[in-house]
Amino acid sequence: MFNEQLKKAIEEEYRAFYFYKYMLKLTDDPYWQLFIKHAMEDEKSHYEMFQQLHYMLTGQFVQNPEKPQPATNLKQAAKDSLVDELEATEFYKEMLLTIPIPEAYNPLFIAMHDEMEHAIRFSTIYNAL
Repeated sequence: MFNEQLKKAIEEEYRAFYFYKYMLKLTDDPYWQLFIKHAMEDEKSHYEMFQQLHYMLTGQFVQNPEKPQPATNLKQAAKDSLVDELEATEFYKEMLLTIPIPEAYNPLFIAMHDEMEHAIRFSTIYNAL
């Protein structure tokens, strides 16, 4: 069960990274760009941590995650991102309760905390537009 959830988390982090990469092109506001870049870099870090954890547990990396459709509207992208980040926070909280090895705790805790921060950032963008 945990390994399947971890695979899903890897795929979602990959998609989030690329979604934010597309989203970054929708604004020339340096303040919003900073928020989006911050989330994008965190998602890349989560992806890498989760891939390493998956390898520790299974001896394999998750191959060929799918990229998302490009974002085309900043306000809608911020809204979608807000929902996704809040869902990820809940998902990681549930995963924390079933970690199979102690090494899984730190990556999940870091990602859960970062997702909450991202939700605040995207909520700020959404409410300002």
